[in-house]
Amino acid sequence: MRTLTAFIAPLILSFVFVMGCKQSESVHNATGATDSAQNSAATADLSSERVSTISPSSATLLDYPETRISEHVDEYFGTRVPDPYRWLEDDLSDETADWVQAQNEVTFHYLNQIPFREQIRERLTQDWNYERLSAPTRHGDYYYFSRNDGLQNHSVIYRVSKPGDEPEVFLDPNTFSEDGTTSLAGLSFTQDGNRAAYMISEGGSDWRKAIVMDTRTMEQIGDTLIDIKFSGISWYGNEGFYYSSYDKPDGSQLSAMTELHNLYYHRIGTSQTDDALVFGGETTPRRYIYGGISEDQRYLIITAAVSTFGNELYIRDLHRENSRLLAIVDHFDNENRIVDTDGDRILIHTNLNAPNYRLVEANINNPAPDNWIDVIPETDHVLNVSTAGGYLFAGYLIDVQTRISQYDLNGNHVRDVKLPAIGTASGFSGKHADTTLYYTFTSFTYPSTIFKYDIRGGQSELYWTPDIAFDPEAYITDQVFYESKDGTRIPMFITYKKGLERDGSNPTYLFGYGGFNVSLRPSFSIARLVWLENGGIYAQPNLRGGGEYGERWHLDGTRKNRQNVFDDFIAAGEFLVDNGYTSHDRLAIAGGSNGGLLVGAVMTQRPDLAAVAFPAVGVLDMLRYHTFTAGAGWAFDYGTSEESEEMFRYLLGYSPVHNVRENVVYPSTMITTADHDDRVVPAHSYKFAAELQLKHTGDNPVLIRIETRAGHGAGRTTESIINEWADRYAFAWFTMGVNPFQ
Repeated sequence: MRTLTAFIAPLILSFVFVMGCKQSESVHNATGATDSAQNSAATADLSSERVSTISPSSATLLDYPETRISEHVDEYFGTRVPDPYRWLEDDLSDETADWVQAQNEVTFHYLNQIPFREQIRERLTQDWNYERLSAPTRHGDYYYFSRNDGLQNHSVIYRVSKPGDEPEVFLDPNTFSEDGTTSLAGLSFTQDGNRAAYMISEGGSDWRKAIVMDTRTMEQIGDTLIDIKFSGISWYGNEGFYYSSYDKPDGSQLSAMTELHNLYYHRIGTSQTDDALVFGGETTPRRYIYGGISEDQRYLIITAAVSTFGNELYIRDLHRENSRLLAIVDHFDNENRIVDTDGDRILIHTNLNAPNYRLVEANINNPAPDNWIDVIPETDHVLNVSTAGGYLFAGYLIDVQTRISQYDLNGNHVRDVKLPAIGTASGFSGKHADTTLYYTFTSFTYPSTIFKYDIRGGQSELYWTPDIAFDPEAYITDQVFYESKDGTRIPMFITYKKGLERDGSNPTYLFGYGGFNVSLRPSFSIARLVWLENGGIYAQPNLRGGGEYGERWHLDGTRKNRQNVFDDFIAAGEFLVDNGYTSHDRLAIAGGSNGGLLVGAVMTQRPDLAAVAFPAVGVLDMLRYHTFTAGAGWAFDYGTSEESEEMFRYLLGYSPVHNVRENVVYPSTMITTADHDDRVVPAHSYKFAAELQLKHTGDNPVLIRIETRAGHGAGRTTESIINEWADRYAFAWFTMGVNPFQ
């Protein structure tokens, strides 16, 4: 049996928007994300200059920049829809750049006047200053792991001959650029560990460059590869690897549509222009393609998709001369990924005829689904499967809490893995020869901790725990279940300090996502501490559209069911108010990317629900989202305005940009985005801000905070993350009329 060293979950899963849940540190993705990368959006350089103090109700004194209103009109199925801010979509124009600068001046003028903003930043910086490690993974003669000493902008990759030895620096992303805006975006090793390829992102863009190095001499090999996007790197032997990219679009690289994905093979020492097209392009047009090699180097495995859910699955036997690429699954109706291979036997994780997923085996000689045999059958709980040391590890999601069961390769139950508490466990994967693995455990009040696991014996022992000035016994996490508008039972986690009274006065941060089959799980956030320790409440509901309860839960929040997601979030806010946790004037709602859409839709449908709104890097123009970069791939969840009149009218009915009304009091709002976001282009946020600033009434401020030289969230510097959190909390408390330090 051989596990897949470079073959990860289908590419489509990695394309889902950067959301607000914790992104675990990993040598494999090596993004440098920390526990506190919750709801990462975009951050701007801050001025510490102090000016005269304002009051929360002085927003009427804000002199918003004038935003030109054009006469542009689009027509959909005979209906004329004005788009007065279409010009803001041009990210190359001087007029747009001037508008961005003018908006930031207003935003930071307001934020600079909040009297306790600097105290929040100082407290966050103090909390952040602790060592963070990732679990080690073995490649060749070394174990590799990432480490951040506390306030480093990016985590450094280290290696040791064996865990416990004195580490040496292998790769330091802090040296990639002077301003810290170039980050490590991927790292992949050859089977023997003698070569590695790492990817970098510049300015937060999804476009990558790849650099190959000899791990023994630490010297670069060959030229730097460019224009790689939505891709891993999968080595075939030591001489070359597979990667994916799009042709460069016409017009802006950051906003123009990218449509045809291509899988290439690059041979070391040759020019990238000579790389062979393996799959994709005009012959097999697909939007998302990923190619990976099995650990035994026998199989090339390709997943191909046209949207963010559902994929074809192909395989080629590289040990057979002139072998063809075989289609195991030839449609896009389900999710399918190969977990492991052993000779002719292939193990596939799939939700074909199993909404909660199952593990099946196929044979390379006849791999069609009709011949699949269950190895781990579907149950009532969502299943994920990985392998290590010749065993299967089944991760079940039971009411959004992790359970791990260990099986032999034939699906016989060996044991349940005892976890330290209720929460989220990850990292149960490794190579066939491994005898131990290192997994990470976290929860809302349980900082990410690494455990060493004896694969054969089944014992866990503590490997590393962070040294944080934090007392978990001082806090409580409740899981409650509440009813949405249609009676559906929705789970929600609520974390707060012991002794807190439910008198309706507590500032509450309600965070949601609800889409793309993504599950929001319990995780620790260092950024959250300053909110909690000063009497705040953090609430995280598991809305429909996510993957917490399988395919049906996901589908119940897609396309014409999208309103269910908004209703679930509104009901969460009402539950918190009705049960005395908070009140409408002490509630903040937040979400990033798809969650930014959630916040935008909810605040336009129910402007009275919350006092504060934080739509971050949001998909806010639902009539045009599919015309930018890879947005067309989100049609499975959203539908498009072009596919039918019925779908157009449904999207128009909730699209945040199109549903801002005149003479309505909207919450105090701080929109966050970044000028290099090429996943959810900033024009969404620009248009929404312009509409709100023009039409809302009352004293509540409407600000847009635009980071320059940053993207959708990944790879941001520690300093920029701290600065944004300081501004979020300062804005929320201040506009609620709360001074947390009194």
